[in-house]
Amino acid sequence: MTEPYVRYEVADGFAVLTFDSPHNRNALSAKLVAELLAGLDAAAADDAVRGIVLTHTGNTFCAGADLSEASNADPAVAADERTRVMIGVLRRLIATPKPVIAQIDGNVRAGGMGIVAACDIAVAGPTSSFALTEVRIGLAPFMISLTLLPRMTSRAASRYYLTGEKFGPDIAERIGLITINADDPAAEVKRLRAELRKGSPQGLAEGKRLANAAMLAGFDASAEELAQRSASFFGTPEVFEGMAAFLQRRPPSWAE
Repeated sequence: MTEPYVRYEVADGFAVLTFDSPHNRNALSAKLVAELLAGLDAAAADDAVRGIVLTHTGNTFCAGADLSEASNADPAVAADERTRVMIGVLRRLIATPKPVIAQIDGNVRAGGMGIVAACDIAVAGPTSSFALTEVRIGLAPFMISLTLLPRMTSRAASRYYLTGEKFGPDIAERIGLITINADDPAAEVKRLRAELRKGSPQGLAEGKRLANAAMLAGFDASAEELAQRSASFFGTPEVFEGMAAFLQRRPPSWAE
């Protein structure tokens, strides 16, 4: 029996889902995604669960798609498959009727950024770092924009979408990506859990529904068009060059 990539436990009225696939930086492999979705469903169906905490082992919360798992030789088709997976994960986080807290103390990249933005509350510790580096390999953060743009200030989105710069939890809090920059994220999440337990289950569900209504409407209106745009860029010369440069640890041709 293989070890789980997402550990699930319930304590003090909260389901804690821990990404535990550090060998690939908690990338969104088929196994991790299946276990994450199963955990979210189990938490939603359990009347004893008042909320959900997403956290991680290792120094990376989530590095995005697992590119080693491409199931189709056609880059555009493989990209579309990954895109559909991301749509499912992000929408489930937004629509699940129980509050979701992200507890982060590590690196967040690519699809991990979209997951953080999809959570209702995000707490990041001092070793956290964030970046949107898609532009550096000839891409853009297409699907994760469905959750990022409703959270981040427009000025911050322009800057970090275009520069790919890395930034820390202080900036992440200032631009709206995370809720709280905490010296001790575990202690802060414990405090927040106590506050959330004061809310009634239906009050929490309806409060989340109200807070996420505009995001969810925008998600459903734009997801298909963004999915098509995303898939159309894979297989282009710039993406081939960008990915080759990344793997070879050299600057891409346009940056030389």
